Amino acid sequence: DSTLININTADLNLLMTLKGIGEKKAQNIIEYREKIGGFKSTDELCNVTGIGQKTLDGISDLITAG
Repeated sequence: DSTLININTADLNLLMTLKGIGEKKAQNIIEYREKIGGFKSTDELCNVTGIGQKTLDGISDLITAG
């Protein structure tokens, strides 16, 4: 399935299907996007606590900011 996961709309469980994203990181993504009003690009994931360039590189072809 080539459907991308939208990091602006995905819920906790959907975010947790991504490699390297556990419950805590998924929660951090949701809290961050609520605080800033949504991601403008997937690169902004690196601003989320616990997510670095290596994690982003591993999932960048699976996600969209939509």
